[in-house]
Amino acid sequence: MASLNQGPMVSAKGHDNRPIGVFDSGIGGITVLRALVKDFPKESFIYLGDTARLPYGSKSPETVKKYLLQNIKFLISKNVKAIVVACNTASTQIDKISPEVSFDGVKIYNVIDPGAALACKVTENKKIAVLATRATISSESYAKKIKKILPEAEVLSQACPLFVPLAEEGWYEDPVTNLIAFRYLNHLKNSGVDTVVLGCTHYPLLKTAIKKIFGNYVHLVDSGEAISQLLADDFKNGVLNPSEIPQSSLTIALTDASLQFETLSNELLCSVMSKQIHFETVSVI
Repeated sequence: MASLNQGPMVSAKGHDNRPIGVFDSGIGGITVLRALVKDFPKESFIYLGDTARLPYGSKSPETVKKYLLQNIKFLISKNVKAIVVACNTASTQIDKISPEVSFDGVKIYNVIDPGAALACKVTENKKIAVLATRATISSESYAKKIKKILPEAEVLSQACPLFVPLAEEGWYEDPVTNLIAFRYLNHLKNSGVDTVVLGCTHYPLLKTAIKKIFGNYVHLVDSGEAISQLLADDFKNGVLNPSEIPQSSLTIALTDASLQFETLSNELLCSVMSKQIHFETVSVI
């Protein structure tokens, strides 16, 4: 397996074999990583799970912004060619980072922009629900971006803070999860929404419970699928150079070692990859 600290690997043909960095506070971002690994099998990835400081959704904007910068700097130190902020709460702070902060030319992707764009694309009646953490809902980031693309859209927002610990526990299909989903979402069932944005990367893990509330008549917008489409466009248009190494690698770096995280991430990724995952514990401070 290649070292995380290796130098630039840009070939004369324009291929860039450096890894793509992805980070989230916990297991939720693995849903984004899973989509990326599936769609870009030749790319190498470094996933940073800030498990020592999760959840982000209950933190102040100032604290989340600090964590965001520390995580970006950590991944840049590992010589990544791009960074996907696979955390909706952290993504709300990207626009607030000072323009003087340098990312050494590394392109930074957030999950809110492509998620909002995909929701506007698939909605038919322009009634969209956004499910997210309290911090993401309070920022109104999704509502503002959806309204910018589709001014006539009606956006209904619902914070679902208990979804994160349920996902971290691995209770994807559990009676308790179904009950909590009903408590959060039942009032939206008859609101007429035809599109539901899963505005936290943990939430796609609970799709079964969420579908039980809304049925099969709504579009569920998954951040992983949306960001994967955006990266595919950037590879095709030359914004990012693709890797040419067929034997790609995947490293998952955690700020606090967790056997539960390793078990769940292996389960979530095993269906889309054959490569071995290297786990390590790191400090981003």
